[in-house]
Amino acid sequence: MNIAWFIVMTIVIIIGQIFVFDRWGLTKIHYRRSFSKEAVFTGESIEMVDEIANKKLLPVPWLRLESKIDANLQFQKRSNLDNEVHAGGDFHRTLFSLMPYQQVRRRQMLTCQKRGHYRFETVSLTTGDIFGFGQVFKSVPSKAEIIVYPRLVSIDDIPLPTHSWLGDVVVRRWIMEDPFLIAGVREYSAGDPLNTINWKATARAQAMQVSQKDFSADHHLMIYVNFNQTEDIWRPIVDEPLMEKAISYAASIAQYALDNGIDTGFGCNSYFNEMDKQPIRIDPANGGQHLLYLLETMAKLKIGSSTYFDFFLKDELEREIEGTDILIITAIVTKKMNEYIKQLEARGNSVEILELGPQDVDQNGVAPGRREPSRLST
Repeated sequence: MNIAWFIVMTIVIIIGQIFVFDRWGLTKIHYRRSFSKEAVFTGESIEMVDEIANKKLLPVPWLRLESKIDANLQFQKRSNLDNEVHAGGDFHRTLFSLMPYQQVRRRQMLTCQKRGHYRFETVSLTTGDIFGFGQVFKSVPSKAEIIVYPRLVSIDDIPLPTHSWLGDVVVRRWIMEDPFLIAGVREYSAGDPLNTINWKATARAQAMQVSQKDFSADHHLMIYVNFNQTEDIWRPIVDEPLMEKAISYAASIAQYALDNGIDTGFGCNSYFNEMDKQPIRIDPANGGQHLLYLLETMAKLKIGSSTYFDFFLKDELEREIEGTDILIITAIVTKKMNEYIKQLEARGNSVEILELGPQDVDQNGVAPGRREPSRLST
């Protein structure tokens, strides 16, 4: 009789605690995810903090937290054996045990392996009874995000003599005559180009007069990245590492130029949103905040094209940009591109091309280059 009573009581207790944890196990469980930094560069580490609190009298013997984590955010090994973490691909799982009114904060280090904008929307919480006969789960919001900037490389490591061209830009910024800034007029001298003749002043003075150019510190740099790898607009990008290298070069050159006081902008025929594929353009500006804006923009770029680069250049022509140094980073140069480049140059812009190819990426990510007239090319 005592054994039968014991069996009955055991069954009642098991069923009772199953009911209790099924009904109240996940009530008043508060969860929050955060990161130690809002943005880092590719290859850097960041701390992910999971905070979970049990704000009720009922203890939670076990609580499993599951969430999707991009495989490019790699967990570092930890020696804390109480921290049961299982990360496979883009799936992350960790286990908690909570006493009444206890709050637990768990820290884990992630290494950001690839440029990108990583968003976290929800996590799944699962708990159950002590003996594991029943489980209950729910999804809770856990909005958080990480921006991983492109990897920055030294100008000397870019496989082209880009630093020499940028050095010329830095010098010209202070000593080059601005063709659009008129300081006055003077008498014509042998060797003066005909396009500098000021006909109105000539008529007034009854002698040949030319416009006197002033010096300007307002030269601008625009960096364009072409996301087309072939002349077939519908063909998808087949060499993603090459495009990542192009973005890395653009970010590195932008930082170098801004550090040297050159107003710098950025444009490309990529996009942010799959549902609204619009090309990107940021006007030249200066300052630390502008650099962060450029880096954030480059971090969020998708590896794909929103429009053909020929059309992108045509739009730039229609904007009537003038007096700008333009650097185009591209894997191909089409006839139409060359036509638009000539038109840009005819408007007083200086255009250089950093032409990429598979040979640009060796086992160390670096390859030598050579200088050609009026463009940068390998």
